Amino acid sequence: MSSNQSCRLLVWVCVIVGFSISNTNAQAPNLQKMSPEERTAYMNKVRTASQEDWQKMMDKLNLKLPTLPPPADDPKRPTHLKAKEGTNNWYDEAGNTHVRSGWGNWTNYDEAKANEYKLTDPLVLKNGKPVTTAAMWWKQRRPEILNDYLTEIYGKIPTNTPKVTFAPSGVDSTVLNGKALRKMIVGSIDNSRYPAATPSIPVTYYRPVNASGKLPMMVIVWGSFPQPVANIEKLIDAGWAVALLNTGAIQADNGAGLPEGIIGLMNGGKDRQPEEWGVLAAWSWGLSRVLDYFEKDNTINAKQIGVQGHSRWGKTALLAGALDPRWAIVFASCSGSLGASLEKRSWGETIDNVAGSGEYHWMAGNFLKYGGNWAAMPVDAHELMTLIAPRPLFITGGTKDSWADPKGEFLACVGASPVYTLLGKKGVGTTEMPTPDVSLIDGELAFRNHEGGHVDSLDWPVFLEFANKQFKPKK
Repeated sequence: MSSNQSCRLLVWVCVIVGFSISNTNAQAPNLQKMSPEERTAYMNKVRTASQEDWQKMMDKLNLKLPTLPPPADDPKRPTHLKAKEGTNNWYDEAGNTHVRSGWGNWTNYDEAKANEYKLTDPLVLKNGKPVTTAAMWWKQRRPEILNDYLTEIYGKIPTNTPKVTFAPSGVDSTVLNGKALRKMIVGSIDNSRYPAATPSIPVTYYRPVNASGKLPMMVIVWGSFPQPVANIEKLIDAGWAVALLNTGAIQADNGAGLPEGIIGLMNGGKDRQPEEWGVLAAWSWGLSRVLDYFEKDNTINAKQIGVQGHSRWGKTALLAGALDPRWAIVFASCSGSLGASLEKRSWGETIDNVAGSGEYHWMAGNFLKYGGNWAAMPVDAHELMTLIAPRPLFITGGTKDSWADPKGEFLACVGASPVYTLLGKKGVGTTEMPTPDVSLIDGELAFRNHEGGHVDSLDWPVFLEFANKQFKPKK
């Protein structure tokens, strides 16, 4: 197993039960107090419940998986792959993980086989009419794209969500060697309509001790242990405030938790309907409530509050930025499929992987229709980016993070750039994939492919440079 896959496994272990170091999520057990046997039994129970919920949604949509031969006997399996004892995965000579989806598609890392897709034009209406003005974009095309994402991909956020009340729960002025003040803030969600669900919105807030005036701020989407202290310190040293959001307390990162959390609260513990919101939309809703809170803080510049996430939280940051125009800047790191990489490009993580029983809960039930049926999906990653335009957007990948497909992320930036241009801003600026560590940050749509793996730490200094360019007063 490569270091990147080990990292992802660690993250999965931490988030599958909605684990929270601050223990603010009453619905999640404390894994640290479990024996190894208890932990394994609990996680197996979660997997089983997730599989059952996934199957219910497949049945609702009248969807069935094909009957497939064992992977070892599959004539579609690339012949150069070798099985690893004790796992269900296969590996190539470079150590890349290959899996077969439930629809029979194998992971691909061959450029010659990756690009059999047609990229939809974000500047053409569904009726075939070209979008030639900003007014047409805002009034006609953008609503079309947004509606597809809400009904088919991520799910519709209910309009009658409950009231959230934020209150501080503790202050520490000794963190980061005395450089920062840390405040714990908990958003209490009114659960009177369904008391069995007890979601909350826990936020850890950091502010430079010696700062004065209204500061720019980044809200970091996070859901696993430990906290990204080094990234927080970079922001503090640059004079930014930071808020860290624990997503697991809002909604657990698994299908077993769907009757609980904010989704369960809204549904009264019942099963979802195909068009209803998934976990990424639920987390995005929580992020907007955090934004509500900090917009009213007179020590924060409300026009300079951004959102950042890495991996599955990078997917979330993109969706949050698309759904809420108040986010002033968005930074999505190594976000892969259903994040920044082109979904219909066959490379690393694909639609099939996200539609499987381990990740389907991120999405609306309707998304399952596109497992094994990629061409039918009405949108692709470049169009998610256009929903953020013309605001600044920073996309990053890693040279050793093939699963997240950094080239597919760059190609999505290229596909989104015409919308930035139409709206009077600058896109990524080239159609040629930049060499590693070359930062394309001259426009509002920025890209960087760092030399390294599935991490965001290498890109924070470049993000700060990009953000300072965007936020400095225009002459």
